[in-house]
Amino acid sequence: MLLPIVILLLCLVGGGAVLLYLKSSKPKSREQANLSGQTAQQFVNVEDIRGNFLSTQDGWLLCYLRIFPISLDLLSASEKKMLIQKLTAELSSIRFPFKFLAVSRPVDISPIISELASALPTADPKQKELLRQEIAEMNNLALSGEVVERQFYLILWQRQENGERDLLEKAKRLVQHFEDGQVQAHVLKQHEIVQLCNLVNNPAYTHLEDAEAKATIPFLREV
Repeated sequence: MLLPIVILLLCLVGGGAVLLYLKSSKPKSREQANLSGQTAQQFVNVEDIRGNFLSTQDGWLLCYLRIFPISLDLLSASEKKMLIQKLTAELSSIRFPFKFLAVSRPVDISPIISELASALPTADPKQKELLRQEIAEMNNLALSGEVVERQFYLILWQRQENGERDLLEKAKRLVQHFEDGQVQAHVLKQHEIVQLCNLVNNPAYTHLEDAEAKATIPFLREV
């Protein structure tokens, strides 16, 4: 008599576990179905890119600044200290939030290899040996995929109803503070924002500086 009761209890427990699993998996399947029906614009939350601004579908306006790096290895200890103090003094007056973004971009070094190869015919034997070694090293770097350039950006944002003028003034003021601190910076324009979006969403993307926005980003419509 004990064995049938044990089997019945095990069946009840197993059936309850299956029902709980099926109930918990239904919301996930609905969520996956909703995600599969989204367009590219809905997924990345970008409404439009125009002028110096990127507007999002949830009502935000974003402006981007590119900060050009400097080589600290070329500065002495006293020069580094002066640069730090100057930048600290310049940025201490900033009272609005901003976000720092650093991304890596693959660099096309084929022009450098072509330039080295064109110098081979007119070089003396010692120079040819050095040029061949340099070309071989460049080819190894190109094949390894380790030739990348670090790019640095600052992101400013505010609600769309506050208008574009105030956000652009903040961006220009921040650029002026960096330039006064001997660091080059500028506000991104439309095609540069498109390049940055491609760079963030596709790390293997190598863009040309004069790339057209229409040629690099597709626009999808809901069916």
